[in-house]
This record gives sequence, C-alpha cells and structure tokens, in this order.
Amino acid sequence: MTTTVKAYGVKSEKAELKPMDIKRRETGDDDVEIKITHCGVCHSDIHTARNEWGGSTYPVVPGHEIIGRVTAVGKNVHNFTEGDIVGVGCLVDSCQTCAQCKNDLEQFCENGATFTYNSADKHLEGQQTYGGYSTDVVVNKEFVLHIPKNLDPAGAAPLLCAGITTWSPLSHWKVKKGDKVGVIGLGGLGHMGIKFANALGANVVMITTSPSKAEDAKKLGAHQVLISKNEEEMAEHRGSFDLILNTIPVGHKMDPYINLLKVDGTMVLVGAVEPLEPFHGGGIIMGRKRIAGSLIGGIKETQEMLDFCGKHNIVSEIEIIDIKDINDAYERVVKADVKYRFVIDMASLKN
Repeated sequence: MTTTVKAYGVKSEKAELKPMDIKRRETGDDDVEIKITHCGVCHSDIHTARNEWGGSTYPVVPGHEIIGRVTAVGKNVHNFTEGDIVGVGCLVDSCQTCAQCKNDLEQFCENGATFTYNSADKHLEGQQTYGGYSTDVVVNKEFVLHIPKNLDPAGAAPLLCAGITTWSPLSHWKVKKGDKVGVIGLGGLGHMGIKFANALGANVVMITTSPSKAEDAKKLGAHQVLISKNEEEMAEHRGSFDLILNTIPVGHKMDPYINLLKVDGTMVLVGAVEPLEPFHGGGIIMGRKRIAGSLIGGIKETQEMLDFCGKHNIVSEIEIIDIKDINDAYERVVKADVKYRFVIDMASLKN
C-alpha cells in the first residue's frame, strides 16, 4: 500500500523544480511517519537535481536536512511518540549487519547505504527514495533522530547535513581545548565548523580569501581570521595548526594549506567531491602530516552532535524561504549568496 503526497522535484537535469505528486509507503511496524515542517537546502541537492555528479535517477526530489513532527509510529517503535519533533538526515536505511553498520558507521555500509534521495528504495520496488521537499515521509526508526526541545526547528534543519559533516571530523580527531583549528571557507559547512570548534574550546582561525568575511567569522566564534592570499599572514601561521577543516567545494591548490599544519597535523576534506590539483609529496612527508576525508556521520554520532547542540544552544544561521522560491534559492547558493543556509518552510508546500 502507498500514499500519494505533495512534493517539489525535477524530471530532468535541465528542468526547474516544480510541484509533483510522489508515493510514500504505508507506515510499517518499524517505521515512523513524519509530517515535514522544515527542510534545509544543501549544495548536494543542487548537484543531484542537475546530475552534476552523474547517476541521478529522475524524478529527483531533493532534501536531506529534514525536521518534522511524528504523526504515527509502528508497533515496534518505542522511542518515538506522536507529536515528537524529530529529524532525518542523509541516511534512511542500511543493512545493519555489516562491520561498518555495527560500528555505527552506516554511511559506509558495506552493502550500500540507502540515502534519503536518489537511492533504490528497499520498500517500493522500482522506485528510488525521495527527499524532504515534500509534505510527509516514512522512515525506519533506526534512522530517525531526536531534536532537543530548546533548539529552533528551522535552525536545526541544516544540522542534519552541514552540522554532522563538520562535527564528525572534529569529534573523530578529538579536537579539545587549546587545539589550534583552521576552518577554510565560510559557507554552509564552514560556519558550522567555526561554531563547533569554538564550543569545543579550540583556538579557531577562519581561513579565507575574502577580507570582507572577517567580521562575520568573528561573530560566529572565530578568534582570528587568516587571509590566505596574504603571504605574510600565511608565513606567520606556518606549521602551527593541529587540524584544518577544508570546506572548499571545488578543486584547488593544496600546498599552501598543507604548509600550515604542524608536525602530525591533519587536514580533513569535506567539500571537494572532485579531482584536486596535484600537491607536493614533500609537504606531508616533512612533518608526518595527514590529508584525510570525512563523509557525514553515522546515526549514533549524529544524535551525539544534536545533543551537543542542545547543550550549547547551537543552530545554523539560516534564511527561511517558501518552496515556490526554491529555484531562485538554488541560483543564490551557486553564487554563495546566502548566510549561511536556506531552509524551506514546508507549510508553504501544503498551502
């Protein structure tokens, strides 16, 4: 059995997002049914809608920063009740049996994680998953997250992707009080990296090419701003960073940032899902430095991040839009014309 719900999506890579009807499965014994109230707009939504990474299956209904209210639960669901405010991030299923799933790393499921949109839907044969640009969604209880009651639901939406993407490497590399942490790029990811690193007690340095971003960076929690085009400033910070969170979304020169790392320092890439410019091997050999990558986070880690946000009252800086303005919002995201994340008021779709 299926239910037809309203959504916004694209039918081809050249098309604009438009209203459409999609099918959701009925609520099973292990499922949570959610009325979506807010959904963040991630650059990944745009890449997938426009098939910029390849592999998009149409129609595409994007959205993996979902906040909503529980409207029904299956008989095996005991940790959620009707009326709860909950979240759904980038994952809606995995095998739950492989080594990575058992290690709470469902995003690396050895049998293939099911992502919130553009994955094969295990429950509806011949259909792919559809994301949060819709009125309702049904999700397995293991992939639904509790949202702390003190957090603004709209501001919490981007935590489900931008938040966990930056929290996970800071947590994995055990950033602590007194560490010097650099965050390259002040956008949807970078602004969350600054907030988290500051709350963890690190000495936070915003690294940017734009002097105009300095004031905002300090308001968000950066203690210093390093202009990467300024050779004197770069020389002053050479060999001093414990960890650098690199959120640059496109290919770029790595050597200038590698030079900033101290011995045993780590630079974590979370933005550029594409080829990088060649870098000099000596830069990492001379100092036992590491270049690493990180992909979102597992469900346990995402809940830990949300709980941390609740304790420290951390949400994203957002601009709320109606769903009818989504195509304009996409163009503004591409131009980096948002501070720092769009969130759709999904009541605008119902209305």
